[in-house]
Amino acid sequence: MTIRPFHLAFPVHDLDAARAFYGGVMGCAEGRSSDHWIDFDLYGHQIVAHLDPGARPAGVTNPVDGHDVPVPHFGVVLAMPDWEALAARLQEAGVTFGIAPHVRFKGQVGEQATMFFTDPSGNALEFKAFSDDAMIFAT
Repeated sequence: MTIRPFHLAFPVHDLDAARAFYGGVMGCAEGRSSDHWIDFDLYGHQIVAHLDPGARPAGVTNPVDGHDVPVPHFGVVLAMPDWEALAARLQEAGVTFGIAPHVRFKGQVGEQATMFFTDPSGNALEFKAFSDDAMIFAT
């Protein structure tokens, strides 16, 4: 199976803040836009920030490996060098992590590097990487 890019549209309370975060901090190339939305290239996937001045984060969490994981969240499974580069980029930009970059499930099936943070509208993002991609769907 050839993996195709996914598309995700999500609410943001401020398009300028979204542009600065996704374009500036995250380094996502900007695609088409209007006064109400902006397309971004998130590692080859199309994400679209749609203006919703009343957008508020859900504020729900579930326990995973000793951390409170925000729900909902989205992100990309990266190659380890890309994950390390993104973690460094975010740290240099002063991004506050909800769950700091670390390795979870160490020594277990599904061991993965992960980090959680939010965009300026409170949308939770998780980026992860596996040293062995065969572990992505391992049980």
